[in-house]
Amino acid sequence: MSHACGQSCNGCGDQRISLGLDTRDFKHVIALAGNPNTGKSTVFNALTGLRQHTGNWPGKTVTRAEGAFSVQDVRYKLVDLPGTYSLLSASSDEQVARDFLLFAQPDCVVVVVDATSLERNLNLVFQVMEITPKMVVCVNLMDEARRKGIDVDLDCLAERLGVPVVGTAARRGTGISRLIEVVADVVNGRIVARPNVVPTPDALQKEVNAVVPLVLALAPELPNARWVAYRLIEGDHRVREALRSGELARLAKQSEATGDQAMERSETNRVLEKTL
Repeated sequence: MSHACGQSCNGCGDQRISLGLDTRDFKHVIALAGNPNTGKSTVFNALTGLRQHTGNWPGKTVTRAEGAFSVQDVRYKLVDLPGTYSLLSASSDEQVARDFLLFAQPDCVVVVVDATSLERNLNLVFQVMEITPKMVVCVNLMDEARRKGIDVDLDCLAERLGVPVVGTAARRGTGISRLIEVVADVVNGRIVARPNVVPTPDALQKEVNAVVPLVLALAPELPNARWVAYRLIEGDHRVREALRSGELARLAKQSEATGDQAMERSETNRVLEKTL
């Protein structure tokens, strides 16, 4: 059996963690997001045991990588989203990341940030917080931060953000077992995040409140109607078309209709492969 720390280990966390599994049979979907140059790919490799399926997102030249791990015999599929600074503009990388988070509704989102450049990286964290509370912030490159004399208070950061925070040095395997355990706890509801989302200005809030009922009229099961309303107000063509065509309602209904999450996620991703 492989261990997340890469050793035969004493005290590395849950010793029933397996890496490098086949991605075709899984119960939960985890999305891995982050800015470029945060070590996200290294975190992905550490989580998947270097065994991955790679290709392109359907209809795009953006690289897609998937891997898997298991905790206590529960299998998790990990989808590595393109590195992006934002979810708000129209580049191919940003559109792929945003559409997957919004439409595929992963069971948990891990946002990888650089411990040496937190301020810049937190922009993406706040944007993901607006889409889903089921997230974990992975503060990577903690070893680099220490070398530069930077002290990151992980507990304080978690309190300020309202979501779980785990420190890692992925190149060394440090913190990876803990990251897996926290992700499993978020997915299973043992950790309930309450993101401290930045308050909406009053003028914009009034517009959002007016648009949300219109969104829900077209897609009643949608769990993130407020975020869709924000995007419509800001003129997001992709979201508008998905709502107008019924794609958004269809995906939300599929997610709501079945309790079998493996079938649900597989079907949702099959639809996404035809539409994204």
